[in-house]
Amino acid sequence: MKATVTHRKIGQVDTVAIAGRLTAAEAPAVRQEILQVLERGDARLVLDLPEMTFCDSSGLSVLISALKAARGSGGNVSLAGLTPAVRALIELTRLQQVFEIFDDAEVAAARMG
Repeated sequence: MKATVTHRKIGQVDTVAIAGRLTAAEAPAVRQEILQVLERGDARLVLDLPEMTFCDSSGLSVLISALKAARGSGGNVSLAGLTPAVRALIELTRLQQVFEIFDDAEVAAARMG
């Protein structure tokens, strides 16, 4: 299943949910959608990932691109709802030292809000 992206607001914080597989094939389109959300918003973003079933290195680059764009505008990106497989990848690559990680998007948004 290819990646699908949905955007919503929790309070004043933009939340983007990514579902399915985030691989090299989907990465450019997903990156573009996330960057558009960041450009329209205030650079505070929660990436809600409980439905993301797989992520490869291209997918990780999408997450890092979002973080760089947000921080460049004075904001930040948090990750929420990681599946065990995605959490293992984040920890393997030590990205938990870069991203704040929360169990769910509502908690992440409240912390950012």
